[in-house]
Amino acid sequence: MMALLVLPVMGGLIAVVLPAFGWFPVLGHTQFNVSGFVDLWQTPGIGYMALLSVSTSFISTLLAFVITILILGSYFTSPWLGYIQRLLGPILVIPHAAAAIAIGFLITPSGMFSRLVSPWLSGWDSPPDWLFPHDAMGLSIILGLTLKELPFLLLMALGVLAQPELGHTLRAQHRVALSLGYCPMTAFFKVVLPSLYPFLRLPILAVLAYASASVEIPLILGPNSPPTLAVAIMQWFHDVDLSLRIKASAGAIVQIALTLFLLLGWWLAEKLIKKLSQSMLVNGKREYAGAIMQNITHVITVMMLTIIGLALLGMVLWSFAGFWAYPDLLPQTFVGQHWQSALQQMHTPLLDTLLIGGCATGLAIVLTLLTLESEQHTSKTTSRLTSVIIYLPLLIPSIAFLFGLVWVLEQVNSHHTFINVVLAHLLFVLPYVFLSLASSYRRLDPRFSYVAASLGASQAKIFWQIKLPMLLAPIFIAAALGLAISFSQYLPTLLAGGGRINTITTEAVTLANGASRRTSAVYALVQMLLPALGFLIAWALPKMLLTHRE
Repeated sequence: MMALLVLPVMGGLIAVVLPAFGWFPVLGHTQFNVSGFVDLWQTPGIGYMALLSVSTSFISTLLAFVITILILGSYFTSPWLGYIQRLLGPILVIPHAAAAIAIGFLITPSGMFSRLVSPWLSGWDSPPDWLFPHDAMGLSIILGLTLKELPFLLLMALGVLAQPELGHTLRAQHRVALSLGYCPMTAFFKVVLPSLYPFLRLPILAVLAYASASVEIPLILGPNSPPTLAVAIMQWFHDVDLSLRIKASAGAIVQIALTLFLLLGWWLAEKLIKKLSQSMLVNGKREYAGAIMQNITHVITVMMLTIIGLALLGMVLWSFAGFWAYPDLLPQTFVGQHWQSALQQMHTPLLDTLLIGGCATGLAIVLTLLTLESEQHTSKTTSRLTSVIIYLPLLIPSIAFLFGLVWVLEQVNSHHTFINVVLAHLLFVLPYVFLSLASSYRRLDPRFSYVAASLGASQAKIFWQIKLPMLLAPIFIAAALGLAISFSQYLPTLLAGGGRINTITTEAVTLANGASRRTSAVYALVQMLLPALGFLIAWALPKMLLTHRE
């Protein structure tokens, strides 16, 4: 499994570095030079592209993190934290493209937000003249990334707090701080957060790395001239002029440098904040405007849930809308012909989506189970190394190594497009499946295995007849998560498939840029319903199987 993650990523990076420095034999370039970087530097707006990528990714990650810790601090001892978790949980499986389309429906001049305040408050009888989405400052991108990153970070934090020993210890320390007169927010920031943050560091860095090189959300919500650097690199790579691949490779190297700069900046900010806050942690002060912070958090939470709800409502309304004049809040007629015509056209992309997702997820489940089983018989150093390497495809910008991976596939003359796409999806599905299953597998009580071994059962028999039945529910959840990740992959499908394989996601992104708003809404809803259906099956099937066994 480690080789499957390391070799494609490293091979892809090498295959990007070589063209970036002039070695591209297909076009007769066999001498190393920096002409690709010179062309990149001379590209109009290249500085703004880089600035837009850095600013939108850093601000969105910072906002998502701050809101996450505010929610945790405000509702740490409240049952509302569980309600918020259940409300935001389904948002996690919504693909980025579908989320971007939903947000676009909300903030366009004729979107739900504009209709809600017109004409009674705004006085608008026609759509206002604003540039949302596609604003030059990238505010639409920041909103989209923040709404997608927040549920992930919050659920990662709640997963850490759900660990029996750590969660119990932190809650006990929080209660002690409250008994000593600390307000709930101060107690959380002084007692819980310093112990919780180390467990959130890798997820935060993964989110930051992804946001810095994201393609789907900037492509749908971001400016077009110039776009973010990642979107520009994708456009150069797909241009009919093959010489632009050299500039695209140079851009990919710059994208890696920008991502490393962001990760380093976050790490330095950690060190600075830690140094500056040491005295505050031990000064004994009980109150830091905790009540005001809690009220602000209540407002932010309501706003976030309202934005998500309105965005989804707007998308559902557009998918059934007939004639819908502005500024009417609801369509004058509801029709089903958009769904009917879209479903007739999407059978091939839908089948490809399910087949690719099923194959990639199945391989990921098998590899994860074998790796975790072998981990029981290896050293702790190997286990720690696996835990670090599993984040490799998430920490390195996919826009960088996927281009190189496509070049490697071309060099080995791999014309099996479907297999290429499955393997490309596997690079991103495997880390999430592993992270989902690892904690459940490692928490299995070893005494069951000891008793079975003492009765003469082989390791294989223990694995098949004891461990797997006990892990049935976590395996189904990991499979549903793997399918959701595969269903949302746009760039791996586009690059590894060479444009010859269309999935629901690639079709949705294409339709979001110029097609009928109603058809786009249908594709985006189907894209959301697929992972939701997967999680529903994963929740119901283990119960049915266990009931049948009883």
